[in-house]
Amino acid sequence: MNFKQLEAFIAFMNTGSTIEAAQRLGTSQPAVSRLLSQFEDDLGVPLFLRRKGRLHPTHQAEILLPDVQNMVLGAASLHRHVNQLRLGGRRRTLLRVQVPSTVAQAVMPGVAEAFLDDHPGVALEVLAGSYENGEVALLSREVDLALVRSPAINTGLTMLLELATEAVCVMPAGHPLQALKTVASADLIDIDLVLLGRQRSLRQQIDHAFRQERMMPQIRAEVHSVEMACRFVAQGLGVSIVNGLFAHLCQDMGVVCRPFRPRIDYCLGMATLAGQAPDPLVPELATRILDAMAQRAGPNAYTSVGSNIGNTAVPPGLQP
Repeated sequence: MNFKQLEAFIAFMNTGSTIEAAQRLGTSQPAVSRLLSQFEDDLGVPLFLRRKGRLHPTHQAEILLPDVQNMVLGAASLHRHVNQLRLGGRRRTLLRVQVPSTVAQAVMPGVAEAFLDDHPGVALEVLAGSYENGEVALLSREVDLALVRSPAINTGLTMLLELATEAVCVMPAGHPLQALKTVASADLIDIDLVLLGRQRSLRQQIDHAFRQERMMPQIRAEVHSVEMACRFVAQGLGVSIVNGLFAHLCQDMGVVCRPFRPRIDYCLGMATLAGQAPDPLVPELATRILDAMAQRAGPNAYTSVGSNIGNTAVPPGLQP
């Protein structure tokens, strides 16, 4: 197992395509395919299903993705600190944040650039993972800030900022469902679906909506992130039901969103460890992340916001 294999695995899981992964890494498609095969052989775990010349990630691959992402991010952090020491520089204050993969890809680059420009004495470590992993990372003091579901599953966390949204049906532009104002579960009979994995809480609510209609969803693919679901949808593999806020972050892929019925409400919060005063810059970072999400997604993507950051003003983009 080597670093190039890890990078190829992450790029493929984020794009769902060896061709797009190769473009992201600046290499060739055969090279990515070779790295993925070597990675699978080295681990001795089935990571991919091979159908009609295409790779499809297995459940095992989805489970391993957060660990691989954190390994790569940790290596990058170590490399940065070593360079600082080699050049005789002072190690900067490190702030660590965990967000879902979709937010890490779509929002964090811009947030990080502006935040670090304003605070040159700070280094930022961004981890990607599920809401549940974010809670565990906070409780184990591995991160200072995490984007999680609200209310949290575990006690001992404080929500600094919260956004409410709802599930939406995502479809390719021009799909017949685009003519509907809302998409009900009954409208999806005989429609190919791309859904988040069964371990996701939203998936459980979606399954319940189909059971209420006494219908069996026609699932064509299961994926690990909203970004990947939207990429699959954009390629015409089906439609999906995902977090509306995250779906609006992906609209530049050529997908269209419609509210899903029965309504599934969804609340997110930037959380810190309770009973422990965070670094003074943590609330500012939390505000910037949610503000960037709200501004990029647009006002129709969320319905309300709450703030528990003392007297800190909520930026205009997050005003309820």
